[in-house]
Amino acid sequence: MIKITHLHHEYEDKIALRDLNLEIPSGKIFGFLGHNGAGKSTTLKSITSVIEPTSGSIIVDGLDLAKNRLDVKKRIGYVPDTPDLFLQLTASEYWNLIASIYKINLNEHQDRLHELTDLFSMTESIDTQIQSMSHGMREKTIIIGTLLVNPDVWILDEPIQGLDPQAAYDLKEMMKDHAAKGKTVIFSTHVLDTAQQLCDEIAILKDGSLIYDGSVQALLADHPNQSLETVYLEMAGRKTDQADIDKLTEDGDEK
Repeated sequence: MIKITHLHHEYEDKIALRDLNLEIPSGKIFGFLGHNGAGKSTTLKSITSVIEPTSGSIIVDGLDLAKNRLDVKKRIGYVPDTPDLFLQLTASEYWNLIASIYKINLNEHQDRLHELTDLFSMTESIDTQIQSMSHGMREKTIIIGTLLVNPDVWILDEPIQGLDPQAAYDLKEMMKDHAAKGKTVIFSTHVLDTAQQLCDEIAILKDGSLIYDGSVQALLADHPNQSLETVYLEMAGRKTDQADIDKLTEDGDEK
């Protein structure tokens, strides 16, 4: 379980997170939803130690992140929202780097690596430099590195974007399997159909504040006959006032 308490983060000219309190259970797929700038990536980067929050605490499986940063990092695999990392390396060199960071013997994981490269159609690209790859291929390279070491906690920031339909389907199936083993999957997405399909629980953020935390099933039960997309837009979407409606009506009449 991951427990986030009074997490707050400020950039120079913006409050990115406002007193976030949240518990993310093990054995679940937990989704973060919100518009651009809502605080999703800031939260994920705080958990993964990419950034240091202004204040607050994060406890991962009973370990205080601030006091046990290295031990917590070993439990987490992270796929960032932009796969533009280590561009001078080939895919194979990147996987070797990840294996060394997590102190695993890559020779002992060759079967797993072959399985993943076959699954994500990367077998012919293992010696390709990352900077020459398409966005989707870079994404697959980073994902394979995370899945290769198979840590307890997967944190995936917009992992589906850029993937072809087959790769997206395969990744979603692996996310389900990981959670079914009692592990934790955390991901952010703008694709609300994907969130409705995959997530056991979600957190909805707006302007750095938490506006919903709970199960998808409970949220939809409170809004019968509505999709998650519709409910989300009612909660976090742009409010259209009467002046906007009148203007749209006038424009339509003029046409």
